[in-house]
Amino acid sequence: MVPMRTFEIAGRTVSRVGLGTNRLTDTDQNREFLRSAVDAGLGFIDTAHLYTDGASEATVGAALAPFPEDVVVATKGGYRSNEADGLRSEIEGSLDRLRTDRIDLWYLHRIKDDAPFERTLGVISEFVDAGRIAHVGLSEVGVDEIERARSELPVVAVQNEYGLAERKHDEVIDYCETHGIVFVPFFPLAGEDTDELGRVAAAHDATLNQIRLAWLLHRSPVVAPIPGTLSPDHLRENLAATEIDLSVEEIEAIG
Repeated sequence: MVPMRTFEIAGRTVSRVGLGTNRLTDTDQNREFLRSAVDAGLGFIDTAHLYTDGASEATVGAALAPFPEDVVVATKGGYRSNEADGLRSEIEGSLDRLRTDRIDLWYLHRIKDDAPFERTLGVISEFVDAGRIAHVGLSEVGVDEIERARSELPVVAVQNEYGLAERKHDEVIDYCETHGIVFVPFFPLAGEDTDELGRVAAAHDATLNQIRLAWLLHRSPVVAPIPGTLSPDHLRENLAATEIDLSVEEIEAIG
């Protein structure tokens, strides 16, 4: 069966293949790339406070703000520290660079031990209550941490490393599927170019990376990968992975 091509997040229905922007810098070429990506059907853009020293967020804001109704922009903060004042400053900086009054989806980039987790969640709740953050996610967490966070505020997305080369978060994906939480794998294209992957790609007239993405989309209906690229051609290839129907035998062979 062809996997579901779209998913719901932040109150919108968008393509299940998004865009990671950890290499995005603020150039005219990259601004035009983002505009053309949205025109091609991209509806989910992932950035972060620390990506390219803030230039990634600034490029997204300059190219697309005010954001179209059918585009969800997610960003992250708190990678190096969860200290309250620093976290507030990072969120305010993200709002400024994205040129928006409200962040569609904001992730706590990492849980750090320089602040109690519940206090960190309290800072995030301040921005949710003020209408500055619409939805909250977590990154690189296990089930226990997700449950702790959900006892304080709703969690709509979890972003962990996952793909053919890294399976340590299978339990988290299963938990997310049970509770209707979107699972966003980063580094989704990592892994060796195996003979079996090549055979499956040839059978579908697809690239190896398209098969990697299709495998993820078949893993669970809540999975929404965010491969990074600065190439319009690669972006269109990634989006087309939603059209690939892998058989059970193919999934088992490459997985």
